[in-house]
Amino acid sequence: MPISATGSKIAAGTRRDRGFTLVELMVVVAIIGLASAVAVLSMPDARGDLRFDAERFAARARAAQNAAVIEARDMALVVRHDGYAFERFEHGRWRRLSDKPFTPESWSKGTDAVVGGAGSARLIFDTTGMAAPLDVTLVRDSQHVRIQLGADGSINVGA
Repeated sequence: MPISATGSKIAAGTRRDRGFTLVELMVVVAIIGLASAVAVLSMPDARGDLRFDAERFAARARAAQNAAVIEARDMALVVRHDGYAFERFEHGRWRRLSDKPFTPESWSKGTDAVVGGAGSARLIFDTTGMAAPLDVTLVRDSQHVRIQLGADGSINVGA
């Protein structure tokens, strides 16, 4: 006498086809589609948050400022509308840095920096960490974030 995997007896001569109906499959596909749509719509912007870019810039500027003090050598922060880079004064001339944490950096896609009237600026941190004041405003779509680098060495990220 045949016995099924669950242990119940199956009457001889009866055929029990098991499977999913088309309606059941369609319901499952619809549920998966809705769940994936919710997941895609709740994902953050691939470019990241504009404030994150500003905070990262401020942290790297602070690292350059600290390096100028620790190494007793002037450091420069070159800010352009499309990104920023670092330079160190060595052997009587400025040398562009490419080692971490001073690798050149581009702003995130769609982000532009407003730096004074010229569109770019060079900020030099002397061996005391002081520099001329500089305001950089990051702009993306309708968002604006202002970074203030003060003459006293302060670096502030605002809205």
